Amino acid sequence: MPTAILADDERLMRDQLRMRLGQVWPELEIIGEAKNGDEAIALVDELRPDFTFLDIRMPGKTGMEAAAAIGGRSHVVFVTAYDAYAVEAFERGAVDYVLKPPEQERLQITVQRLKERLAKPAGDVNASVTAMLSQLAEKIAAPKPKFLQWIQASIGQDLRMIPVEEILFFRSDEKYTCVQTDKFEALIRKPVRDLAEELDPALFWQIHRATLVNVTAIEGVTRDIRGRHLVMVKGRPEKLEVSRSFLHLFKQM
Repeated sequence: MPTAILADDERLMRDQLRMRLGQVWPELEIIGEAKNGDEAIALVDELRPDFTFLDIRMPGKTGMEAAAAIGGRSHVVFVTAYDAYAVEAFERGAVDYVLKPPEQERLQITVQRLKERLAKPAGDVNASVTAMLSQLAEKIAAPKPKFLQWIQASIGQDLRMIPVEEILFFRSDEKYTCVQTDKFEALIRKPVRDLAEELDPALFWQIHRATLVNVTAIEGVTRDIRGRHLVMVKGRPEKLEVSRSFLHLFKQM
């Protein structure tokens, strides 16, 4: 069976890529995961995978630096979110790549290319491709956001990668947290208290111990007959209760 390792500093992205690869290439065995380029190099040395999926931008050694160190010991597949200019560069460089978040249709094309490469030696990353990647690195050199950018959530039997800016609010009960967008509702197991630490506080306000709301989705604040303050959400019938300890957020409104 063909084997691979996944290297990305975001666990959710590793999980998503693992799931999508399992759907389009069930024979591929994922034998290891790394959080940075140094770990990826060590895993290649230890496990000798056929393929190494490398996020371009990771702490420590980047995906490009890791690819240079891995050389011909494994077929390298770059993972990138920068499709605006990365796709053209990758196509010109004849490099295998996966876009974030991985979509099944595009991933099938990559998998077909990888299957064709199995019979060939991995080879080194050549000078022209290295130069191309260096130019790409300069374009994406801005500091990586430290806050969550995606939420992996369940919708029935499916998993969905949801950009955080599309989420209107999070609301927890005893077991699950509801993720509400303007088009659908999904569920995750992560409690609001953990989400509050991982999301950008300028974008999401915690208004209750069980509720986070997207600031851009707030239509206004009202009071009910019991004197409770309620947040009105754009395009939604729900009104989200504001705890007293969070009322200071709305003094300027």
